[in-house]
Amino acid sequence: MHLAENKDAERWKASWADGSLVGINDDTPYGYGRANALGCVVSFSKAYPETMAGKFLRYGTRLLLGFDFVHAWRQRKELETADVIWTHTESQYLAVAAVARLKGFKTKIIGQTVWLFDHWSKLSAIKRHLYSALIKRVDVLTFLSPVNMQVAKSHFPDADLRFIPFGIPSETMIQPRAPLPQPFRILAIGNDRHRDWKTLVDVVKQRPDFSLTILSGTVSRRLVAGIPNVDVRLAKSAAELIGAFAAASVVCVPLQDNLHASGITAIEEAVLAGVPVIASDTGGLRHYFSDKEIRYVPPGDQSQLLSALVDVAEQPDRAHQMAIRAQNRMGSGGLGADEYIRNHIRISHDILRRGTDPKAAKAQALDTIARSA
Repeated sequence: MHLAENKDAERWKASWADGSLVGINDDTPYGYGRANALGCVVSFSKAYPETMAGKFLRYGTRLLLGFDFVHAWRQRKELETADVIWTHTESQYLAVAAVARLKGFKTKIIGQTVWLFDHWSKLSAIKRHLYSALIKRVDVLTFLSPVNMQVAKSHFPDADLRFIPFGIPSETMIQPRAPLPQPFRILAIGNDRHRDWKTLVDVVKQRPDFSLTILSGTVSRRLVAGIPNVDVRLAKSAAELIGAFAAASVVCVPLQDNLHASGITAIEEAVLAGVPVIASDTGGLRHYFSDKEIRYVPPGDQSQLLSALVDVAEQPDRAHQMAIRAQNRMGSGGLGADEYIRNHIRISHDILRRGTDPKAAKAQALDTIARSA
């Protein structure tokens, strides 16, 4: 399992154990260690000690290439001896593919794409050429949204592309509670680059009877300056996040247009906490939850967002039922970390079985695209 340098598995486990890892998590990064209980032997990439010169080299090449080649190069022996390499974002699989090209090893690679095709057209011609060559070394490209996958299909029609719904640990659920009394408390969380904080703040500042808490490190202080009913801070522990969910009347996930299911982690966390959710209708989120489970609003539409917030405030019983239906989507057989990891295992078996027969590989890819379309 090749992850970003700052997602070292030992550091992750220590943060998980002391409660400083914010969010609903496992003791292994993103729950990938669950594959050990499903017939796999999982090892994780490691963060190596760095001198200042080494850090400068790694950061410099990452800035130049757009992916962390040095971190992947340090794992080259482990990458070569694995049966299959899993990756969490394009930054990792592009780096792994570059190492595989240079070293000449044939280890299978599953490359999970998140942001790449949101800005593919804005890449320089040099980077598009480089990334295209590296993507051809990846055996399967996976996506958290079919919207993202369809864009990739237009650029790489012969590639093996698959949609894997992202899931978080869903063993612990808090039963959706009866509506809370006033004041009406809105919670918004997340640091994804496509959060639309301005639209949400502009709506809430018009309603002094609403209270908004944003747990994020990406909100401009200038945006919220002088607005008494908006509080912005970072959650410092998992317990603080759980407490914020418990106090919330609704969780709002405001988003800019995107392709990659931005906000899905925050939505799933809110659903497990039993809180109704309002989210921007973009990024393929409807492939996770229907509009009977989540209240969707058009991205950037202040009037629709205000209307949705007012509806939840004035019709709490209806919002409560929505939260119940959303939570029923989580857990065994539905959305969650177990199914997310099982999908990786299924794909691993597929690509190991088909071997190196190019005709079989292409047939498998075409079949997958047809089933996913």
